[in-house]
Amino acid sequence: MNVHSDWIPAVFNHPADAIAEISADSPADQRVAAILAAARQAFAEKGFDGASMQDLARAAGMSVGNFYRYFASKAAIVEALIAHDLAEMGHDFEAVLGSDDPIAAMRQQVRAKLVKHQCSHDGALWAEITATSLRKPEIGIACGHMETAIAGYLTQAFAKATGLTLEQTRKRFGAHAALMVMLVKSSAMMPQHDEQMRSDLNGLILRIIDQTLDEVAASGAKG
Repeated sequence: MNVHSDWIPAVFNHPADAIAEISADSPADQRVAAILAAARQAFAEKGFDGASMQDLARAAGMSVGNFYRYFASKAAIVEALIAHDLAEMGHDFEAVLGSDDPIAAMRQQVRAKLVKHQCSHDGALWAEITATSLRKPEIGIACGHMETAIAGYLTQAFAKATGLTLEQTRKRFGAHAALMVMLVKSSAMMPQHDEQMRSDLNGLILRIIDQTLDEVAASGAKG
């Protein structure tokens, strides 16, 4: 089963779509990846409004004119960052869907994502993108599509684990998928200054996610 099934809406009607499809060996892909990495850091440090196109070009080691050849606006960069992260998650879910035990594979993926996002300080970026999405409709749409697509990946895995059809799974476990997306996203934006509090909250988040997955798994066990 392919995670990019037809029932998942197209994520972007934007040239940034192509970024996720460029070959990993392509020099263009490597250059775009470097630009996005620099922009990710700049947005996290200065915020969407605080980081100018000049700042982003400087962070990428490029002239402003050359930078505009890749991205016409800050909104386009954010859309590309979202597309990049969504493509990465799609690859992760291929492994989940290929597993003999999708529920167990999802538990492992969730734990890995919590650690990765918190250790890489992605939270500051996603907090900024979330705030910006309330002011910029195009970014709000991109964020909404991303969350829908990730929930779609989860639903496909739920369907495989339970033997239900996708339609049945969406009706029974759509809220379960949305809850998991919300919890993982929120955990990434958790303040970093209190390690003990963060550890305790992580434990609670994982417990809730485990309980959510247990409900899905129990449905499959009942047939």
